[in-house]
Amino acid sequence: MTTQKLPTVPERYLARVRELLQDGQRKVLGLVGPPGAGKSTLAVALQHAFADVSQVVPMDGYHLANAELQRLGRAQRKGAPDTFDSAGYAATLRRLRAQPPNEIVYVPEFRREIEEPVAGAIPVFAHTRLIITEGNYLLLDSGHWASVAALLDDVWYVDVDDSLRTQRLTQRHEQFGRSRQDAMDWVTVTDEPNALLIATTKPSAKLVFCWDEA
Repeated sequence: MTTQKLPTVPERYLARVRELLQDGQRKVLGLVGPPGAGKSTLAVALQHAFADVSQVVPMDGYHLANAELQRLGRAQRKGAPDTFDSAGYAATLRRLRAQPPNEIVYVPEFRREIEEPVAGAIPVFAHTRLIITEGNYLLLDSGHWASVAALLDDVWYVDVDDSLRTQRLTQRHEQFGRSRQDAMDWVTVTDEPNALLIATTKPSAKLVFCWDEA
């Protein structure tokens, strides 16, 4: 993604981040939304806009490993709330909010080319003032997810037209090895029920982000 030309983030959102950072303290900005909404694209665009002070911590790094999903009988629902280490994600956010000087916090990263999380892939440095974390369930009010919202200084819901979103999802699944039919089936059976659940959390966001805003 970082090799592609990034879209321009509308100025009012950049101004909101600058205001968030005004007191000089570390801030955690959450980006939430359904699969295919463009959360990771926005996270990278914001990281580039605030390159000297920010890092991205993706929720997707907390996917359970495929072998564990098989053991639990959840492989066909990969991406649902109970297919992540939600307690581990929340614990990491707490560590990042209390990170001592000179300590590095290592966080996992999800690698789509192998469909697995990789532990310790992202070093988060103590001097980083803006942590941008993005994922599906930042505002979910059940289980360990329910503790996440209080760990965020600001949280934006990334909104996009549903037809565009499902088109992106289908293309993504094809890009990483599924047939066209398998990709469409996965979107319908797995991604869309998750998207409907995530949409119910939209009212809890502090701001709704739209790429097409002038």
